[in-house]
Amino acid sequence: MSNELSIEEKNILLDHIRDIPDFPKPDIIFKDITPLLGSPKALNTLMDHLANRYLGMELDFVAGIDARGFIFGSILADRLGVGFVPIRKKGKLPYTTVAQKYSLEYGYDEVEIHIDAFGKDGAKVVLIDDLIATGGTAKAACELIEKVGAKCVECCFIVELEFLNGKTKFEDQEIYSVIKF
Repeated sequence: MSNELSIEEKNILLDHIRDIPDFPKPDIIFKDITPLLGSPKALNTLMDHLANRYLGMELDFVAGIDARGFIFGSILADRLGVGFVPIRKKGKLPYTTVAQKYSLEYGYDEVEIHIDAFGKDGAKVVLIDDLIATGGTAKAACELIEKVGAKCVECCFIVELEFLNGKTKFEDQEIYSVIKF
């Protein structure tokens, strides 16, 4: 299992993450990963790294958080030869679901998963999303995985905004961030 990017790999990824000042509101610097998605070299560098990391973990599924987690999660699941499970915003899944609320700056939001998403108790799952900021959505998604009887073996993020301390929401959960700001 490869835990570290080489300097060359890290530079390839960093060259394809751009800063967008004052988005979505003043004084926020948004980390935009769309250039990474548009570059076959950068995307393959990232996905090769993640596939190497998770290859030996004998996972059953990759779960991705709506919506950019779907992109990375689907590719990773394909490379690992395992199933992909979407974790969506409330009201977007067509079958019987289980929901988990989480706090926002002002109010609450909810994510859902199909009640039978993993097909069996004890399925080993890695959760993936593009970014961890405050950690609320990811923590709720991890709790959902456990609620339906699976085991979230690790939460993976392409980008971590360390200054927002999102990792502190996870007491006993393994967290892996590819790039940290």
